[in-house]
Amino acid sequence: MLTPPPAATFGQRLARACLQGLGWQLVCPARLPAKAVIVAYPHTSNWDFLFGMLGKFALGLDVRWVGKDSLFCWPVAGLLKAWGGIPVNRRQPEGFVDQMAARFADSPALYLAIAPEGTRSLTPGWKTGFYRIARGAGVPLVLAAIDYGRRQVGLIDSLDLSGDAEADLAAIAQRYAGRRGLHRERAAPVRFLNSPEP
Repeated sequence: MLTPPPAATFGQRLARACLQGLGWQLVCPARLPAKAVIVAYPHTSNWDFLFGMLGKFALGLDVRWVGKDSLFCWPVAGLLKAWGGIPVNRRQPEGFVDQMAARFADSPALYLAIAPEGTRSLTPGWKTGFYRIARGAGVPLVLAAIDYGRRQVGLIDSLDLSGDAEADLAAIAQRYAGRRGLHRERAAPVRFLNSPEP
């Protein structure tokens, strides 16, 4: 069982109380790296945002997360950015990986959460941006899950990348085995849509 550290702030205690009241359990490894790309999988429902934000606040982590730019509109744009949101234009993704890798280099501590499926709908696999950012920045992955089967939300493991993309992906798939999204039929298989190599 992964047990999160004790809550240090009122906000953490409130978020944990909300999760507990909804019948959910918060999970987190005992130790986390100072910097990491957080993989958020599976992502199959709008409800994931609620449970994901509750998990973020409950753990007290300053997690930045990536969302499509169309979400960041008035009147919620300021709030989403204050909660860690980074808008990305999917129509012009060029340079995003390099920008995020540079942000890691400039930050003493940074967690960047990305849903590799890129959408709540079924896709044939994962986009590779999360992997290329982690490799470019030289940081590990932290695997996050909103598991509707176990009713658990949080961070389930961390993984240092080997550079062998297929071996790394197999290790990721093993750790996510049995984790279930709200709409299990929409969860993409754990495989890359294209090569993660530049």
